[in-house]
Amino acid sequence: MLLSKPTIDDYLENGIYGQKQTKPDERRKFLGTLRERIVIALTQSQVREKGIYKEVQDHLKRHPDAKLLLNGNMSYTFLSKYIKLADTYHVSFSMVTNKEIETDIGLVLAYDHAIDQEEIYVQKKSEKVIEAKSKPKKSLFSSIKNKLF
Repeated sequence: MLLSKPTIDDYLENGIYGQKQTKPDERRKFLGTLRERIVIALTQSQVREKGIYKEVQDHLKRHPDAKLLLNGNMSYTFLSKYIKLADTYHVSFSMVTNKEIETDIGLVLAYDHAIDQEEIYVQKKSEKVIEAKSKPKKSLFSSIKNKLF
């Protein structure tokens, strides 16, 4: 199969609109990378929480060749703890800023090739606590009925 040479129109289109990208919506959501390349991801609200996620720390230790991508639209105050962590484990990082695009993703640890990690999202700390405590509650009526009968 022969590939056709780029035409003048192709060069002009690249100059005006930039290089054509695969899965542009996915790239916008995941700070310029693809879902299949991600090791772990945090939402913006998770990045804003106090402290750091142990899962992120563990993955930074285990994947020193990956790159940490941080949402540059977020305040540096929230991102700095993860930047320091990346420095500690000698993981390179980049701030990704795109004012036109809104994404709920705050942080992504990704490779430049596909790794197809099945689960990339970390459960929120508060959700873990809620799951452990949630037991079906008996209604007041049913508890009174059980005592009477």
